[in-house]
Amino acid sequence: MITGRFARHQRILRPAEFKQVFACPCKISDKHLTLLCRQNDLSHARLGLAIAKRNIKTAVARNRIKRLSRESFRQHQVALAGLDIVVLARTSASQLTKQELSWVLSSLWQGLIKKCEK
Repeated sequence: MITGRFARHQRILRPAEFKQVFACPCKISDKHLTLLCRQNDLSHARLGLAIAKRNIKTAVARNRIKRLSRESFRQHQVALAGLDIVVLARTSASQLTKQELSWVLSSLWQGLIKKCEK
């Protein structure tokens, strides 16, 4: 069932789940964000956020990137079904406006869908 929420079953929570994605990922990136993905055996997509304090210094900026990433994921989750995805941010991501970050995420989701279909 798809709702407007970011439910628990849509999250990558355990370290072992993150390790699976990091072990052999399908990767797409730009100068602000990197998305790593891997097929899962589920009927829905799951999202993990690894926004490092080393790259994004302030908690406000990290939380903003996480919030916008979750929102963008919710909007694209139907097309991303069957994938485990981890979002990584670079230092430059904190300088983006809300609209710019949404646009970057949207284009990365589309690229990820095309790349992981192969």
